[in-house]
Amino acid sequence: MRAYIEDIAGHDGQQVTIQGWLHNRRSSGKIHFLILRDGSGFIQAVMSKAAVGDEAFARAGHLSQETALSVTGTVRADARARGGYEIDVVALEVHAESHDYPITPKEHGVDYLLDRRHLWIRSERQVAILRIRHEIIDAVRDFFNGRGFVLCDTPIFTPAACEGTSTLFPVPYFDDATAYLTQSGQLYNEANAMALGRVYAFGPTFRAEKSKTRRHLTEFWMVEPEMAYADLHDVIDLAEGLIGAVVARVLDRRRKELAVLERDVTRLERVTPPFPRITYDEAAALLQEKGLPFQYGTDLGGTDETVLSEHFDRPVCVTHYPASVKAFYMKPDPGQPDKALCVDILAPEGYGEIVGGGQRLDDLDLLLQRITEHGLPQEAFEWYLDLRRYGSVPHGGFGMGIERCVAWICGLEHVRETIPYPRMLYRMYP
Repeated sequence: MRAYIEDIAGHDGQQVTIQGWLHNRRSSGKIHFLILRDGSGFIQAVMSKAAVGDEAFARAGHLSQETALSVTGTVRADARARGGYEIDVVALEVHAESHDYPITPKEHGVDYLLDRRHLWIRSERQVAILRIRHEIIDAVRDFFNGRGFVLCDTPIFTPAACEGTSTLFPVPYFDDATAYLTQSGQLYNEANAMALGRVYAFGPTFRAEKSKTRRHLTEFWMVEPEMAYADLHDVIDLAEGLIGAVVARVLDRRRKELAVLERDVTRLERVTPPFPRITYDEAAALLQEKGLPFQYGTDLGGTDETVLSEHFDRPVCVTHYPASVKAFYMKPDPGQPDKALCVDILAPEGYGEIVGGGQRLDDLDLLLQRITEHGLPQEAFEWYLDLRRYGSVPHGGFGMGIERCVAWICGLEHVRETIPYPRMLYRMYP
């Protein structure tokens, strides 16, 4: 009977077959200790010469890392073993031998590993990260699906650069036209919300920023909910609920993977809504008290976000940024028109912004004015302006980058480990 390692506890005392790869091997006299992986986990298989015979035992002694094989044996509980179980081997079948595997247990440089990312993802640490990534994505979908939101895909090719072309990738299109890889599905999602009420988009986005920081990728995945008849408070409540649900789901289902990463879960256990909320003005005052060279009226930088987050044991919501540093579609606060009804949610432990959003500008005349002020071509936004011409309502939403969320929950130093094949300023291989 074939079994997966993650389900091995349900097969105690039974004979099963594990199909996978040899992760490591050591020998002690007449016993081989084979560490197997099958994508769902790692387990030790104990192979004795007495159980399998001289020929099979001798052959197993020459197998090298990443050889593809099947092992048949009896599952045995052992509190000292990885995962609490081992397999006593009675038969072994080799499907394909591996020789001179380039990633050995010794230390390798990051560039060396990234050049071999297609193999690096087989390691226990990378498998743990990618399984947590899966759990986060699954939790996001369940959160919105369970609250009446409808998934609406938005275009990856867009006809106009919504916020200027400097951070967008141009792509040759038919008949000498130029398209752009999407930076966000938000504008289209606003149209979807006017049709379906509560929607979310979930897909790849692209940023042509020439940034080499530990928080940036040029291709990443983002979830973007949008709600009709919603204000800034509704947006913040939804974002807090999402973050709390995602963290709780990972703590519930991926403790084993967090342990592999040596993540301090007590920090994650404190992540329960509601989160602290401060205004941009309060954040600026705090930074100036700390002696940072922060210039009021500018956006928060990475160092600013890190310093702010150190004051809280959970994510913090920063609201009411100057309208001048936010996108043209952000609604101004009627009580202080120089401030936008927006929010950035900063993760603790210096991981920076994981959510950005707010209330959208629903007034046609003011939206036209903002498009002009930003030097954007009105004709490219006629379809978007129609949303304000035909039944405009207060609405809002946000975007949450999956990779930054993974980096924070896993406690990673750099986002390059949060996605199977990272795309960065100087890396597009493999």
